[in-house]
Order: sequence, then C-alpha cells, then structure tokens
Amino acid sequence: MVDAAQMAADGQQKGLILVVEDESIIRDFVCEILGDEGFSTHALESADEAAKFLDDHADRVSLLLTDILMPGTLNGADLANLSGNKWPQIPILIMSGHETPESSGVQHAVTFIRKPWSFGQLLDGVDKALQGGKTV
Repeated sequence: MVDAAQMAADGQQKGLILVVEDESIIRDFVCEILGDEGFSTHALESADEAAKFLDDHADRVSLLLTDILMPGTLNGADLANLSGNKWPQIPILIMSGHETPESSGVQHAVTFIRKPWSFGQLLDGVDKALQGGKTV
C-alpha cells in the first residue's frame, strides 16, 4: 500500500483509490496492479472501515473500488449507497463474482466488473469509472 502523501511528494500522484475487499490476496493484488499504474491506494477489508475512512477523508478519494459481499454491518452495496448519497462526486467501481449492483440493491449509477477479471478489465473499469462512465 502506498501512502498518498508520499506519492504526492514524489510527483507521481494519479489519484487515491479506496480499495475495499475482505479477501487479502485479492485486496493486495488490486493494490499492486493499481500502484504499478501510478495510483495511490488505501486498502481496507470491510465496508464498515471504509465508511469511517470516507467520513474523515472523502475529499482525498478519487475512486471507491469495492466488492459487494463482505462481513460486517455494511456490505459493498450499502457502502456504495452511502457513498453515493453523501459523496456523489466520488465515482464507484464495484466488483463481484456473485452479485450484481442491481441484485444487491445499489441505488446509484456505478461501474461494474465481474470476478474473476483480467488486468485489462480491472484497469478498463477504473478508467471508465474515473471518466464518469457508468454501466449500471
């Protein structure tokens, strides 16, 4: 995980992506891929933690990338709805192998990629979300 302040100081800041995924292998892999593309990431394993992070740092977040199914009080769909209601300027990219934004109750337009995804699909999803392209 790369610290956003360090990236900004190095002049490499492309945007902070909040990565919310309960499976550590996937979470670390996503952060590695995005880091290689020049993004800074902040990784959390639950939507509950992400909601708290957004309360304090929403102004720093360029993209919310979340899984849907996660343990805790909130799942990824709840997080997407909370974020869309409170911080509509933050684009949302949802990834899931089981649910879709529609089937999970997401109420906002989001970009969606189905797991398992390829590097290209992940990066295309990030680019599409950042450019305002919504798929749902």
